[in-house]
Amino acid sequence: MRVVVVSGLHRAARARTVNELITAVPGSVAVHHDFDRIGEGVVHRLTRDRWGPVDHSQVELDHLCASCTLREDLVPTLLRLTESGEHTLCVVETWEGVEPRSVADAVASEPALRLASVITAVDSERLLPDLAGHDDLCDRGLDIAVEDERTVAEVLAHQIEYPTVLALHGDLYRDEARSLLEHLNPAALVAFPDAGLADLTRGRFDPEHAANRLNPAWAQYSDRHDARVRTLTWTRKRPLHPARFHEALEHIVAAGLRSRGRIWLAGRADTLLVWDAYNDALLLESGGPWLDALPEAAMEMVSESRRACAQLDWDPAVGDRRQHLAFTGVDLDAERLVALLDSCLLTDDEAGEPLHSDPFADAL
Repeated sequence: MRVVVVSGLHRAARARTVNELITAVPGSVAVHHDFDRIGEGVVHRLTRDRWGPVDHSQVELDHLCASCTLREDLVPTLLRLTESGEHTLCVVETWEGVEPRSVADAVASEPALRLASVITAVDSERLLPDLAGHDDLCDRGLDIAVEDERTVAEVLAHQIEYPTVLALHGDLYRDEARSLLEHLNPAALVAFPDAGLADLTRGRFDPEHAANRLNPAWAQYSDRHDARVRTLTWTRKRPLHPARFHEALEHIVAAGLRSRGRIWLAGRADTLLVWDAYNDALLLESGGPWLDALPEAAMEMVSESRRACAQLDWDPAVGDRRQHLAFTGVDLDAERLVALLDSCLLTDDEAGEPLHSDPFADAL
């Protein structure tokens, strides 16, 4: 049985996308787990076709969280639908706070299921406010597990960047929204309502390829500028001065709606640092060693994607070490941002002197 995963923070846009699919594809059915009352210990599973509800059941789970629901109920439900032989397509409609990657991985791991496509539905009017906002999921009642500390901007960014199809609904700010989607996920097709989404249910989605494409430890970003929306890619082959970088960090993070990539910090010559920022929230952590720091015998254990990226970045003097950051925003002041980032690099004089302080030592 073919399976399409439809995700999205914007409930009405997501529902319209699901309705379009099950109406256009004969023999299709949709499955949705409703987490609205998960705080009360209640999760419901709704199954429907083009004519309306087929089944509405409360789900019994050992632990109330999205991953448990996925493992204990969604996959078994899909397998039962497959065994019945009544449906050619099942559309899995996720809940607002669920990211599509975990669902796609679970579906693709089952030989009886064929993951045909992953689609995220977006409301053009809500896109920019949600990417630029400061709400946590729990502020909106969208957290899906105990101590779910993700932000709305983080979840929406993940929902947009993972799939190969983005269904854009709404007329307000449509052009700006489309540009934002294309900047955040250049690999995706941006489709409008009634654009023939049914044709996209005949392919096959590769979760491994999607994960490799997104990994900031080796992803390759490029510049783009469309009206008010801009993506600036900053690449340098010189390390950052830890103290100056630490002082400028708040201003750097605040420069864009979304930034991602990898950095090279002086005093940490062997460690690739992954940069992942959503609005003004930054995750900066070790991404393992630069490939140039690995012994030759260890190269066989490195993924093909990582080796290919390192080859593109390779410099005879510094290997694959470099700064490679992409900043996407509306009305982004690129000149000011580049000047700020460049001011954090080691000078010629500093490059020959040992560094004695590292503000990140305790955090990493």
